Amino acid sequence: MSTLDWNSLGFNYRKTNTVLTTVYRDGKWSPVKSQNEDKINLTVCSPSYHYGMSCFEGLKAFRGKDGKVRIFRADENAARMKSSCDFLGLPCPTEEMFTEMCIQAVKENLDFLPPYGHNASLYIRPIIITTDPSVNLVPQTDGIMFMVFTFPVGTYSGGQVLQTIKTVVGRDFDRAAPHGSGRFKVCGNYAGAMFAEREAVRMGYGDVLFLDPATHTYIDEFSSANFLGIKGNDYITPLSDSILPSITNKSLCQIAEDIGMNVVRKKFTLDEIEEFDEVGECGTAAVITPVSVVDDKPTLRSNTITKSYAFGKNGECGPVCRKLYKHLTGIQFGLIQDIHDWCIVL
Repeated sequence: MSTLDWNSLGFNYRKTNTVLTTVYRDGKWSPVKSQNEDKINLTVCSPSYHYGMSCFEGLKAFRGKDGKVRIFRADENAARMKSSCDFLGLPCPTEEMFTEMCIQAVKENLDFLPPYGHNASLYIRPIIITTDPSVNLVPQTDGIMFMVFTFPVGTYSGGQVLQTIKTVVGRDFDRAAPHGSGRFKVCGNYAGAMFAEREAVRMGYGDVLFLDPATHTYIDEFSSANFLGIKGNDYITPLSDSILPSITNKSLCQIAEDIGMNVVRKKFTLDEIEEFDEVGECGTAAVITPVSVVDDKPTLRSNTITKSYAFGKNGECGPVCRKLYKHLTGIQFGLIQDIHDWCIVL
């Protein structure tokens, strides 16, 4: 096993043992290649470079207290990648192929799977790119590379788990467009949110909360994570066609129902969150990041705060988010029974 400091991983890339690749050409995928080098030779005219013709996924493998290795909900990631590929007009690996390559990648990089007890995991990044040269604005059907690589990660923020952040509404920025690519995990979506996020961080915030792009009335999602709110016994999350369908959010919704909560998916305005007891971000990287403050401004970079919404006591994570987090991670680490068969146990 690697001699990394498992308690200080943060969320950063580290080269591991192998990278898996396969290329789609003439209607079929090539045999999977396992390589030690984490670089590939790619034409300067790849449409992935020029036109963002690329999509990816993110999932994790965990080493449990019982010593077993679990991959969380790979079937859901495979289905979401299929949706993204369909949107881009690209061929996509089957669920079986996607899952088998993720399993192989984990097995070949077990040295970098953190031991139990460090709040750490092995991040799995499947990605699809184009390898044939083209300047034509049409979907590519040949030379499509599917690649899976891994690296060990700790907490997304680099700090303690369930550490709260302050956020700001990006009223003069949109993460996505109506009827656009917001609900797909295509690479360009993330580039479109980076400037606003950078400006928010520069002003002392941890993230940006975006409103719906059509009317700027309803809450959509954060720059790279879904929005969740707790109000009494209700788990509330936005209903929108322009947000990414988070697998973590889907899992938290099911857990909320399992423990007797009401799951509410609806459109709601920013003013409505004033009645929420807790607010959080949810996604694969952090699971849940509790939000202590949401500041609303005339514009993102304005020094004037129109209204500030505060959650939790003394800036700490609320009890419901903490309970949901412990339940979900308990399943991932084998501490809680996986009643929905979400995990692949190696």
